[in-house]
Amino acid sequence: MSRLQNLPFELQKSFSNNSVLKVITGLNNFEHNIVEQVARSASVGGADLLDIACSPELVKVAIENSDLPVCVSSVQPEKFPEAIEAGATMIEIGNFDSFYPQGRLFSAEEVLSLTIQARKLLPDVVLSVTVPHILSFDKQSELALDLVEVGADVIQTEGGTSSTPAKSGVLGLIEKAAPTIASVYSISRSFLEVGCKAPILGASGLSEITVPMALISGASGVGIGSAVNRLTNELEMIAMVRTLREAIVNSESFVKRAAQPI
Repeated sequence: MSRLQNLPFELQKSFSNNSVLKVITGLNNFEHNIVEQVARSASVGGADLLDIACSPELVKVAIENSDLPVCVSSVQPEKFPEAIEAGATMIEIGNFDSFYPQGRLFSAEEVLSLTIQARKLLPDVVLSVTVPHILSFDKQSELALDLVEVGADVIQTEGGTSSTPAKSGVLGLIEKAAPTIASVYSISRSFLEVGCKAPILGASGLSEITVPMALISGASGVGIGSAVNRLTNELEMIAMVRTLREAIVNSESFVKRAAQPI
């Protein structure tokens, strides 16, 4: 039986429908007030999952302010059990964007080792793992398959925060999301080739413009961080989450149009 069946039914359904909307507060964000705001906004706006830093205290804050399942993110697997005991539903290794400005890089071997550690600690908990964007696309695909082999249930991409768009407006948003979308496409094609059914979440640098592109490229959903958590008040956050949800709903017609012959 897939561990994904341990998730709440509504989240399972979103994975099955390729419509997951995960709102991310940030792996290194331990500010209670920001987590409170984002948790409430994600819940009201129609998200499926809340992703927060790995802390039992933050898990409690998130649960008190939202009815969404909680995923905790860390690069220290030993911290996961306490967060699960506090009420978290999922665990995640990564993403790694916040470490790159410090010069901290994660190799394929290290990510694989962290995944094995996390799976041994919590054999029945759904585990998402981020594939570092610093790897070439073929190496990302190779690592993604290896991660699933050792126990990852969900694969997540990254790369948008390291992208520097040359243009503004819609073109700039597409440039920003290009590394993430390219990762989704590459990994999803490698999964298809071997019959791997692990879901892929496209995350980092996405917007309401590029969410449909990630989905048509093979993602089962998207993870959105700064587009929500950098806003200044809850009304703006709620509006953005609703806009992102609408983009996911509308992506079905986007896919149909893209599939039509020219």
